[in-house]
Amino acid sequence: MQRSKTVEFGVGLFVLAGILGLVFLGLRVSGLTLNAPSETFHLEANFSDIGSLKPRARVTMAGVTVGRVESIDLDTQWFEARVKMRLESNLEDQLSRDTTAAILTSGLLGEQYVGLSVGGDPEMLEDGDTIRDTQSALVLEELIQQFVSSMVKD
Repeated sequence: MQRSKTVEFGVGLFVLAGILGLVFLGLRVSGLTLNAPSETFHLEANFSDIGSLKPRARVTMAGVTVGRVESIDLDTQWFEARVKMRLESNLEDQLSRDTTAAILTSGLLGEQYVGLSVGGDPEMLEDGDTIRDTQSALVLEELIQQFVSSMVKD
């Protein structure tokens, strides 16, 4: 009788550890964290087409995640998508005014994210500034349509 209670207790601990592991992995994959928010600063960028970019998408530099997309709105003056990004505070004095932002795709049909490339301007972006040099998302459906229409013309 004693042995079965010990085995049941061990199995229960193993199942609990498995569930906690799945919750942890789920939070990591979704981009949510349980950490206290660190110091951040905000930048904006306008794109003519954001494809399937979503809030909480990654913002990267050289493949390293340095922030997240905070929100996406429509700029009613220019009819472009305004993407607000939250970046790590240690980059605040590192991003020059001619930094470029591009919407990139991880893999052929993977998630979309914002990639930043630093320029060479001596002036730096400050909290709340807008990145002027942007590259919109490549939409796979548009590329296929262009390819098919060029094949029909020939």
